[in-house]
Amino acid sequence: MPSQPRRVAVIDIGKTNAKVALVERGLEKAVHRAPNAVLRDGPYPHYDTERLWQFILGSLADLNREAKIEAISVTTHGATAALIDAKGGLALPILDYEHDGPDTLAAGYDAARPPFAETGTPRLPVGLNLGAQLFWQARAFPEEFARTAAILMYPQYWAFRLTGVCANEVTSLGCHTNLWDYRKDDYSTLVDRLGWRGLMAPVRPAADVLGPILSEIAAATGLDPATPVHCGIHDSNASLLPHLTRRKQPFSVVSTGTWVIAMAIGGEAVDLDPARDTLVNVNAFGAPVPSARFMGGREFEMLLGADPTPPSEADVAAVLAIGTLLTPAVQRGSGPFASQRSGWIGDEPQRGRRAAAASFYLAMMAATALELIGARGSTVVEGPFAANAAFLKMLAAATGRDIVAAGSATGTSVGAALLAAGEGGGASDGAAEVVITSPGGEWEDYARRWRAAVA
Repeated sequence: MPSQPRRVAVIDIGKTNAKVALVERGLEKAVHRAPNAVLRDGPYPHYDTERLWQFILGSLADLNREAKIEAISVTTHGATAALIDAKGGLALPILDYEHDGPDTLAAGYDAARPPFAETGTPRLPVGLNLGAQLFWQARAFPEEFARTAAILMYPQYWAFRLTGVCANEVTSLGCHTNLWDYRKDDYSTLVDRLGWRGLMAPVRPAADVLGPILSEIAAATGLDPATPVHCGIHDSNASLLPHLTRRKQPFSVVSTGTWVIAMAIGGEAVDLDPARDTLVNVNAFGAPVPSARFMGGREFEMLLGADPTPPSEADVAAVLAIGTLLTPAVQRGSGPFASQRSGWIGDEPQRGRRAAAASFYLAMMAATALELIGARGSTVVEGPFAANAAFLKMLAAATGRDIVAAGSATGTSVGAALLAAGEGGGASDGAAEVVITSPGGEWEDYARRWRAAVA
């Protein structure tokens, strides 16, 4: 294998969809996609890991026939862990973090969890705090939990399936889990208080090679048995990684998907408010990153259906002229306005005008998130919303700063590929990026009216 691979297969497991992408020189050359289903059988709702595994193996085999895969990297959503037993199987199914089981033991968990100052983790509902998931699983299923030999973060679970090597990594450990003390760069007091330190796999850098693929993986996929597998990374931090290596501070990144994650680099020092879904993420180099989040992709789907289409220019102009506003929060329980009830100001629009108003709403939510974390400089938008012109223009109007629409269809796969390919594996220039400045006028008026309505 070459010392710096050019063609990297990225296993990219999002909350709603999974993909395996072949990335070469910072560009996706081929992508296989599948829905990330949640099974309702068994002890609780859980991910269909065996179906995902077959999808991964089949995709690796197909992509390798198209172009020889030289390395594998993994990125996944957060708030998820695998409990591995002594035989390498699952002691319990991998819990869907939207299950409300952990809420039944909320009082006990609240008494055990560390303060916000230690972990940068706000108290979140359902299983969004990974520590709350583990706390609940240990008490609700004590016999099964007792069979746990290793606790792996979700990217490292898939790396384990490929290599047989157990590891953990800081971007997933530091992602609103209560498990990681970012100040000390070590597991938090919660891990020791509950006796889990001996179960936590060794922490490795995201770019570390855990090993070559197992022989049975090589046989099933046709990959070279020496194909290296890198440790892996949390998806929002995968989106952030290329910018950390080549962009001048200050700047911010808004990573979009089911979740919209805003991350500020070199911004203004602010006191984060955990009640408004701000938090401290940890980037691939182990440094703390002020962040804020809301479930923007889910909200867009709730408003427009499973395949939302960006609005036309005529729809946008109509909504600006009429002044229809959507207030938060469409998805209650997360984001900067978690406890508020969403509503329309003006007649509730339909079809294209509804898409325009929803795009403006999401832009204003993103602008609020950026303000809460002290963002400065340009803002890079990654993922699906980078193709939504109404969202980008309203975000520019609301922040008064340049918005950079990233050229790649997904920042996560390209960022994860850098773990294997290094800085030289990124896109060589910014030709695919588009810079949007504030349109001013009625756009900025709309942003002011939205803020006044929410206040």
